[in-house]
Amino acid sequence: MASRRLSGAGVSLRNNNRSCSHRGSIICLLSVSVIAPLMILALRTSANLLLTGQSFFSEESVDPTRTEELARRRALEAIEAFFPTEVLELISLRSEESGTLGAGLTSVERKDLSSSWVREEGLSRSSWRSSKSYLNRKDGESIQQHIQSKEDELAKLSRKKLRLERHYKRLSELMQQDEEESKKLEAEAIRKSKEVDTSITRRYSIWRPESVWENPDALVRLMRDQLIMARVYANIAQAKSQFEIVQDLKFHIKEHACTIGDANADIELPKGADEKMKLMGQLLAQVREQHYEAHVMVNKLRAMLHVAEDNVHMLKTRSTYMSQVAAKTVPKGLHCLSMSLTVDFHSLPFEQHEFAHQERLEDPNLYHYALFSDNILAASVVVASTIINAKEPEKHVFHVVTDKLNFGAMKMWFLTNLPGVATIQVQNVDDFRWLNASYSPVLRQLESAAMRDFYFKSDHSSTLSTGMSNLKYRNPKYLSMLNHLRFYLPEVFPKLDKILFLDDDIVVQKDLTPLWTVDLKGNVNGAVETCGASFHRFDKYLNFSNPLISSHFSPDACGWAYGMNVFDLKEWKKRDITGIYHRWQSLNEDRELWKLGTLPPGLITFYNLTHPLEKSWHVLGLGYNPAVEDSEIKTAAVIHYNGNLKPWLEIAMTKFKPYWSKFVKNDNPYLQQCNINY
Repeated sequence: MASRRLSGAGVSLRNNNRSCSHRGSIICLLSVSVIAPLMILALRTSANLLLTGQSFFSEESVDPTRTEELARRRALEAIEAFFPTEVLELISLRSEESGTLGAGLTSVERKDLSSSWVREEGLSRSSWRSSKSYLNRKDGESIQQHIQSKEDELAKLSRKKLRLERHYKRLSELMQQDEEESKKLEAEAIRKSKEVDTSITRRYSIWRPESVWENPDALVRLMRDQLIMARVYANIAQAKSQFEIVQDLKFHIKEHACTIGDANADIELPKGADEKMKLMGQLLAQVREQHYEAHVMVNKLRAMLHVAEDNVHMLKTRSTYMSQVAAKTVPKGLHCLSMSLTVDFHSLPFEQHEFAHQERLEDPNLYHYALFSDNILAASVVVASTIINAKEPEKHVFHVVTDKLNFGAMKMWFLTNLPGVATIQVQNVDDFRWLNASYSPVLRQLESAAMRDFYFKSDHSSTLSTGMSNLKYRNPKYLSMLNHLRFYLPEVFPKLDKILFLDDDIVVQKDLTPLWTVDLKGNVNGAVETCGASFHRFDKYLNFSNPLISSHFSPDACGWAYGMNVFDLKEWKKRDITGIYHRWQSLNEDRELWKLGTLPPGLITFYNLTHPLEKSWHVLGLGYNPAVEDSEIKTAAVIHYNGNLKPWLEIAMTKFKPYWSKFVKNDNPYLQQCNINY
């Protein structure tokens, strides 16, 4: 009985299994035929909702990946509501086992179901639910992360916006400041503008349509340009026999030239100049309409340029010639000063002719200066500037040597204008009995007939340029022994060991006593070198085509300057410097080795015997070079007006003159008497 029940139960179980198997097959077929279309429909519905803006999140906060995930969830929820729970559990179970729905369906078709399926049914339901809860939890975390990232991006955008707003604000402030500055500059330009209407003037500036009227001589330059163009058009019209145009142009040219005159600035032009400029512009515009050929204009302008260059060359030649003449002449005021002082000197009692402190004149422990000059005012500036800048003026001794003509005047000046506590001596070069033609070759040459012919005959040059080239060597200073006395210092000062030689065209700006302690390293002369890369070298002063010069000296040897020189008189005597000078001066009797002057023989005599000093001790060029820097002048111990533009002449350079004139005593009675005022 029991066995029957068991067998009946087995049969019943098998029947149940069969029914379950048939039911699973039916469910799988329904899944294939229904689920796929529903999934497609659900996906399309979610996509349409997203496109029409009916999504849960706004367009700005949901990205494409998140949209697809939400659509998938809604499709699954729709399917879950449509099917029974058993169907969903079976689909979930098969999906977990095989990874895809198709794989689950394949296993159902094979009817590969075991008895454990019923046991695993409960597990499948719980697995579906846990999987669903996991997806919900994961989706929530993803949404939170996405929201957080969007908030971070919004915060960054907000900060960037604040930075841009600050930048725009600062930029607007700068633009406003720039606009204010522009308005100020414009107002200043309008205030300083001239009366000439720029727009009207530009209308008549035919060949310069974009002229800018910022210079104070703009109108003058325009009118001169009009003169040039008018002359060119007149020449062309003359060649084409257009005599009416020629007559009109010549009339306006004459009127234009009279209007401009010597004006160098617009304010110097007479009233009505702008109207004449406009009339000339209108005439030039009419003439230009004649369509003159461009090459004709170019040829005429080139011819005028050549003529202008020739005129400039001629004017430069005349200017150089006249400057040489001016350099040789003595201003009327200085001549008056010399005569007045000479008269007063000879009216003095004899006992008042001598200076005090004569015992210091030969003391080798003091600071001695040698100054050879016939210019009273220049010598007074040298002495005054040296004493003012000296730290111990009582230790300074000045030895002034002049000629017979100016001896009384020089002595009278320093007797009435004593240099403070310093010592001074004035000597007459003609009193040096040892200095005669038998001893000095240069004195013998100066007295020769050939030298007199060179200096005083006027028919030795046939042209202005030839006469100008030799004029600089016919300066009277080359005829004076005062200029050559620098080669006889041991004879003039036999008891001195060291002396500082000064020219009369210098100004002292610092204390010079340190020069006496400079170690000359066995040399005789201490001087500032003047050579540069290719100038002021021996080949500039000496004739190296002569074998006597080329065999003894180097053309690249560096030159140096007279004007402030320290001489070691002991070493001078030991090396017989005066004898070297005599020998070379005798060889140059025909002036074939060098031209006249004292620098070339000085370079030869002290060749390899000169010690270079610091350049700040002696700055040169104030008598010919306008490019000397003010910084060099202010730091120099001595400034030198070497050249033709001496500071006491009217042709002196204005910007350098105050350095010299501040040491002139304009309130001196003698200077006032002779109308000398610097």
